Amino acid sequence: MKNYRHILLKPTATIKEALKIIDSGAMQIALVIDENERLLGTVTDGDIRRGLLGNLPLDDSIEKIIFKTPTVCRIEDSKEQIIEIALSKKLHQIPIVDKNGKLVGIKEIDELLKPKYKSNKVVLMVGGLGTRLRPLTNKTPKPMLKVGNKPILETIILNFKKYGFINIVLCVSYKSEIIEEYFKDGSDFGVHIEYVHEKKRMGTAGALSLVEENLTESFFVMNGDLLTNINFENMMEYHISNNAMATMGVREYDFQVPYGVVNIKDSKILSIEEKPTHKFFVSAGIYMLSPEVLDYIPQNKFYDMPTLFEKLIKEQEKSISFPIHEYWLDIGRMEEFEKANEEYREVF
Repeated sequence: MKNYRHILLKPTATIKEALKIIDSGAMQIALVIDENERLLGTVTDGDIRRGLLGNLPLDDSIEKIIFKTPTVCRIEDSKEQIIEIALSKKLHQIPIVDKNGKLVGIKEIDELLKPKYKSNKVVLMVGGLGTRLRPLTNKTPKPMLKVGNKPILETIILNFKKYGFINIVLCVSYKSEIIEEYFKDGSDFGVHIEYVHEKKRMGTAGALSLVEENLTESFFVMNGDLLTNINFENMMEYHISNNAMATMGVREYDFQVPYGVVNIKDSKILSIEEKPTHKFFVSAGIYMLSPEVLDYIPQNKFYDMPTLFEKLIKEQEKSISFPIHEYWLDIGRMEEFEKANEEYREVF
């Protein structure tokens, strides 16, 4: 996903230029994009050979040889989905696009099939009191409540491990001994776990000041009461390819007004909307941050993520959103805990 820009072509490029790109790279493919970087198609060695057999000169445009209906995957597709599609169509690479058809990278299937661990840290905030889930949390920290016969936190850690993220930092506080006794150093789960103890409430960003010396490359921060099956690898690559300082996972939230809304100006009724639905994007509690962000976090003080993002925006540091279309559930109340248990088997 990182090194794809050298294989990009505009449709006005010549066959000779396409041939040079294909011959000089290991991918054996060129990706054709428009001025907005939307994917128009692909050119392979086979496409060029067919063009030459059709008597097209090397200085002719690639327009006539572009394969305009290539197989693509969306940025939200899981590693397993990408591999399944590629193997079914006998492909070695698949371009990755966003919902608008804009190219964001290319996946090499051989690389996906290799077990590959990443050094990027995953910081999980698991120190909350879980007051809205009492009495369940009277003796058990919320991340250790069982959904699908295993603690919520175990599902989160194993999902990160699935994408190669095995360096886990747990920011603990309330009943931390239960979490530490269960996970220990993480070796039983195929990961490495270190613990950061919050002696007072630090907030989702403030706790990072306790571990900042170990965060030397882009890292995840996630609340420890979420269930989701998003592709964490894609989120990291999205963050890096956009050269962002901070990336926030966002979720679309619909709210329907239960009444007819009357639009008024100077006492005059302009229109009436019957039970309109308003759409918002809300924070999903999943973030990807560059280590430079740590310079904006005060030491040993309560500091939450919205405040951090507001600071970055004010300082004109690049802060972007990563839309989450996959399954996502914030387990904050009893009804959500019950819903999670109903849906767990089907989703995970």
